[in-house]
Amino acid sequence: MPTIWTIGYEQARIDDVTAALSAAGVEVLADIRYLPLSRRPGFSKSALATAMGETGIAYRHMKQLGTPAEGRAAARRGDHATLSKVYAGQLELPQAMAAMAELRELACEKRVALLCYEREARECHRSLLIDALLSDFVVVDLKP
Repeated sequence: MPTIWTIGYEQARIDDVTAALSAAGVEVLADIRYLPLSRRPGFSKSALATAMGETGIAYRHMKQLGTPAEGRAAARRGDHATLSKVYAGQLELPQAMAAMAELRELACEKRVALLCYEREARECHRSLLIDALLSDFVVVDLKP
């Protein structure tokens, strides 16, 4: 059975995230944030891509698999029902469907981890994406 890893960087340092990914043998980090920006040092797109490259892990930003503004606001409120509804609509867009096909193919060929902010995958759209696309995969949630 294929495996997909997930990781959230909430309350983590970049070194802890890279160490967790390396220890798991992750080959590709799929950043599924709509906006790959962060106030946490090392987690904005360019800095994260550099850190991954230094660790030997490929970095892919997959914007179309991120959560639109309305979904992010719902997540901050803890409104998982609205997040689920908004994200389901996002995944129906043609660009998201193409990104999903790309992600699935990549995850079948390489050891891929999905990255977003929330520490707990069940509180994040990572779990919704897995349910929609990778439900036949074994899921390993890494904790930096």
